[in-house]
Amino acid sequence: MPVTCRRTGPVVALCLLLGSFLVSSTAAQPLGDRINELLRHRQVERAFWGVCVYDLERDSVLFSRNARRLFLPASNQKLLTTTAALDLLGGTYRYETTLAFRGTTRDSVLRGDLILRGSGAPTFGSTAIRGDNDPLRDWAQRLARMGVRRVEGRLIGDDEAFSDRLYPDGWNVRYLTRQKGKQIGISSGGLSYRDNRVSVKIRATRPGRPPRVRFTPAGTVDLENQATTSERWRGSTLRITRTFSTNKIVLRGSVARSYEGIRNVPVSNPTTFTLHAFRQYLRDAGIETALELAEVDSLAGRSESGRPLFVELSPPLSEIVQITNKRSNNFYAEQVFRTYGWGGTIEGGAKRTKTFLQRAGINPENLSVSDGSGLSRKDLVTPRAMMKLLVHMDEHPAREVFLSSLPRGGERNTTLDSRLAGISVRAKTGSLASVRALSGYVERPDGTRVAFAMFANNYPGPSYQITQTMDEVVRLLASPPS
Repeated sequence: MPVTCRRTGPVVALCLLLGSFLVSSTAAQPLGDRINELLRHRQVERAFWGVCVYDLERDSVLFSRNARRLFLPASNQKLLTTTAALDLLGGTYRYETTLAFRGTTRDSVLRGDLILRGSGAPTFGSTAIRGDNDPLRDWAQRLARMGVRRVEGRLIGDDEAFSDRLYPDGWNVRYLTRQKGKQIGISSGGLSYRDNRVSVKIRATRPGRPPRVRFTPAGTVDLENQATTSERWRGSTLRITRTFSTNKIVLRGSVARSYEGIRNVPVSNPTTFTLHAFRQYLRDAGIETALELAEVDSLAGRSESGRPLFVELSPPLSEIVQITNKRSNNFYAEQVFRTYGWGGTIEGGAKRTKTFLQRAGINPENLSVSDGSGLSRKDLVTPRAMMKLLVHMDEHPAREVFLSSLPRGGERNTTLDSRLAGISVRAKTGSLASVRALSGYVERPDGTRVAFAMFANNYPGPSYQITQTMDEVVRLLASPPS
């Protein structure tokens, strides 16, 4: 309560003393009471809150609220995936993608089988980590420089590093059929390329006419263009949908006559997409092709490995988990999840994640693992389990790699880009409809550190109010301990 003083002399001294007492009593208010006060605010009190805060120096819990209850973690699920991967595979692990040849060479003609063999690399041709580097284009150009002028036979895609199940349980069907957002609804594959997305360049034409559409890589998907160019100068109602079973996309709605843009659309069959792209690059490089495209599991007998021509090594896992956590890349998370899973399966990834968590002192019966990214609404975790994972990783051999993968407050091109600038925090965000999460580490001015896990589920109001409240809690944790 504010104290107003209008007189001088002894009364002023009394007022100053009283004001000082009020400020100091507020600062001395227990941390738990101050957190509860934030969570009781009328704008966020209807959310189902779960919070656990742990003092890493004193080895004690500072605050707990619904910490043993289950919550949807959203992208905080990536913390389970990336820590399990670092533990099971190691930060130096690299993927290999190979182009092999089995057949005969005569003059400038290759006759036989070209085999593209994947190992589940999320980075192969990825725009998220390698920029404009495109191994398929490079391989085609290298073959042309080697004197190859024609290729006859089969182009085989070997994607058996992963099972053929493309999507986990619990994903919203709209993720899979509509372009809902960046890195959402992307299918996994043992042979994956360019983030399993096709770049669709759309440009308006004359009013009443369909917009002009180009794909990169060209020739990789089928198009049904039902969209039109409108009379208006600005605004767009363009919708892009795709089918489950084929690499076909449909454009509907309209674009303004000034419209020019790029949409990145997930493909339904990553292996077919990769094969189409490589055949097109061979042609672009001046190599004639008479190639039948085939997936290895459609062949009558087991395909022999052939002689390796080129091998593409991925960056180390230590760099891959940085993309996964700092940018919350769902595709990378799902690829890594299946990589350490038995048989390249979702079930195998879930079992090995739980095995790792059990060794970290977390009861795997008290959570649910349905995917690696957190898009599934069947994922469940407790704040206490997340806090124990953070404590475990603070003493893990991969500690520094893990810490460096978490966004810092205000770090550009991360999920904390516009949040918590100036605060010594490293934390992973999470967001789904009516779900927000934030878990990580805070360093206080005296050098002590705390680990925290925060979840808010089932709230009716705007999400920004939830995230602002979470940020206020972090600021409390970053202040000097009372």
